[in-house]
Amino acid sequence: MLDPNTLPPWQLTALVLGVAFLYSSVGFGGASGYLAAMSLFALSTQFMAGTALTLNIVVASIAFLAYARAGHFSPRLLGPFLLTSVPAAFLGGYLRVDEQIYRVLLYTALAYVGVRLLFFQSLGRSQGSPAEALPWPLVLLSGGIIGLISGMVGLGGGIFLSPLVILAGWGTPKEAAATSAGFIVVNSMSGVLGRILGGNFVFGLMGAALLPVGLVGALAGSRLGARYLSGPALRRLLGGILLLAVARFWFGFFF
Repeated sequence: MLDPNTLPPWQLTALVLGVAFLYSSVGFGGASGYLAAMSLFALSTQFMAGTALTLNIVVASIAFLAYARAGHFSPRLLGPFLLTSVPAAFLGGYLRVDEQIYRVLLYTALAYVGVRLLFFQSLGRSQGSPAEALPWPLVLLSGGIIGLISGMVGLGGGIFLSPLVILAGWGTPKEAAATSAGFIVVNSMSGVLGRILGGNFVFGLMGAALLPVGLVGALAGSRLGARYLSGPALRRLLGGILLLAVARFWFGFFF
């Protein structure tokens, strides 16, 4: 197993750079991509989750600022979800999960994300049209469930929140991207804190070396995504890549 106190292999560095660029262009932090990339190497699940959440904070922060500066952030969309997602993400990060159970949870979540990105490209509410009112019971329940799963697996949760906002007509795709980015930052922080207090956080030199790589990818990707890119083609590309990683895991799990 690779020692997290060593420098990352160049292949992993290149994968993290690409993931940060692609995910930030559509308003995501990239945790599902980082986890899929790190699963190709002999790394502990605690290092994978801790590093993915930390990279999420950096990359999604940049994506959020880019989308907010472009005028796509709507505070009414973000606040209600955070009420239940933040404590749930902390609890999920605090819990110590068996490594095999963790990997099953991870690849189940990645399978959902991959299918969602590849096959469902809902247009959502158009710019300028009235938004649907937020049903608070559903919003609070959704925030709690997304936060708990995200904290346990090492995701930020935006990949689950974004399609919900779009399909329910609560925001435009660009508003959903900005909301997801902000959601990812706050929940990733909560998940990291839970892991630190629960003794589940591993980062090391390798994680530290990957941070500037994610930063460079996010700076480029978020600027292009917020102002120039439409998003559907990138989402399909990301979905296909994730499903390949999922197929690789489940094939090895059963055979």
